[in-house]
This record gives sequence, C-alpha cells and structure tokens, in this order.
Amino acid sequence: MFGRSQKLKGSLTRARRSFFGRITELLGVSELTDELWEELEELLIQADVGVTTTIDLVGSLRERAAREHIRKAAAVKALLREELIRILERNASNEVYAEPLMVTLVVGANGTGKTTSIAKLAHYHRERGRKVILAAADTFRAAAIDQLKIWGERVGCDVIAHRPGADPGAVVYDAIGAAQARGADVLIVDTAGRLHTQYNLMQELRKIRRVAAKLIPQAPHQTLLVLDATTGQNALAQARYFKEAVDVTGIFLAKLDGTAKGGIVFAIVKELGIPIRYVGTGQGLEDMAEFDAEEFVEGLLGA
Repeated sequence: MFGRSQKLKGSLTRARRSFFGRITELLGVSELTDELWEELEELLIQADVGVTTTIDLVGSLRERAAREHIRKAAAVKALLREELIRILERNASNEVYAEPLMVTLVVGANGTGKTTSIAKLAHYHRERGRKVILAAADTFRAAAIDQLKIWGERVGCDVIAHRPGADPGAVVYDAIGAAQARGADVLIVDTAGRLHTQYNLMQELRKIRRVAAKLIPQAPHQTLLVLDATTGQNALAQARYFKEAVDVTGIFLAKLDGTAKGGIVFAIVKELGIPIRYVGTGQGLEDMAEFDAEEFVEGLLGA
C-alpha cells in the first residue's frame, strides 16, 4: 500500500510529465534571459497557475534572482520550488477535528466527484477509529440518495435520508440527532451538486448551515468544497462563488491524477486564501491523501 507521500506524488505523474516537466527542462538551460522569463510565464499560465498568480510569482522570482545575483537558470528552479511552497503554506490548515461530534458540510458543483470524495473521507475517518454517519441532504435527485446509501454500505456507515424532494435542512436536523444518539464522532453532510450561479440553491446551503449551528455551536466545523482538478480555471470560479456563499474552509481536490496541469491549486490558495485539505488520487476508497505543500511541489517539479 502506498503511503500518503507516494499517493500524492503518484497522482501528479501526468502534470510532472507535461507542463511542469517543460518548466523543469526550461530551467536546465545555461543562462537567464528575458526570453526565458517570458517562456516560464507562458508555461505557468498554460499549467493553470492563473494569470494573476503567475505574474506575481514570476515577478518575485525575477526580483530574487536580481537581488541574489543569480545568473544561471538552474538556480531558479530552487527559487521556484521555494516560492510555490510558500504560496501553499501561507494558508495551510491542519486537520480539523471537534469533539464530541464533528460536522463536515461537503459542497460542490455537479460532476466534480463529490459523493465519491465523501465516501473516501468517511473511509479516512473510519481508518482512524472514528464512527461516521452520512447525511443525504442532496434530496434534489433520488439517485443521489441511493448513491450515498451504496457508498455507506461499502464504507460501513449509517446513512440518514428522507424521501426525494424533502427539505435538506430537515435531513440535517435528523442526522445530527441520530449522530448524537448513536455516539458518532463524525457527521458528513452531502448536499445537492448545484451550479454556483443558482441563487436559490445557494440560499438552501446557507439554511443547512444555520440548522447545524442551532443544534451544535460552531457547526459545521468545516465546509469542504469538492473541485475537479481537470476543470482548470473553471474550478477557480466555482471556488470563488462558493466561498462567498457558504464560507468554504477547505478544498477537497478530486481527480488530481486525471490532469496534466495541476497549477490551479496555487491560484485557489493565493487568490482566495482557501487551503487545500485533501486530494483524490485515484478511483478507490483508499485513493486520497492529506495535502502537503512540500510533497505536492516535489511531485510537480521532481526531485
């Protein structure tokens, strides 16, 4: 079984062999030139680091290179590694855990892999000896409730659900009561895979948060936004809207193994100040890892 480090680095193989591989090759040339800086900027943008973040990053690199009298491009790779890690660690977040019952709200747009990510998160807590209950607050689609129940059976978690079309706030109310009565340690709430432009559905998310807070002070203790790593800059737009609507506290970046880019992580953290908490590294329940800035950057740039 791969450890966390191997899982995270392994999921970045495509990105390391694509744009970030080209960046590594570029920084292997002998001299620093204006053309090199321009090409580095272009590659970072193509790798989904984002225009704003890229301009700031390259500007910092050029300033450091001038200040430290660096003339060789190879030395810039070490500076790039440091700057990328600094971006990710600026808003780093340790595991959130609250006792006696931690409530985690999971949000995200359609097609991001949200329900699968919930199952992985439940498995993650189960492996640490915690009793987990899932709440099927995605009542918009009957299939979503059934899907969560199937995953609950696979992971070994009870699922609290109402009929399709029921009030999601009522589901959360009952789920918290059930979790408390059954001595659960963790309650993970699934929500409808809504488009971030739908105002009424965002209001529904706010209502779910209010219900949780009335029953348990400070709940939900974390609100995780599931983003699909393969969607690039669209993921940044989703993160911005969800943050404004429901105070997202962390990102679960799904399908990281499926993208040849990976730079969107830096844009999300730098521009929105939301830490990456977990990454999906494959299809199985075991295929997730806690996010680690140094391991992530090493996975992109190589040793």
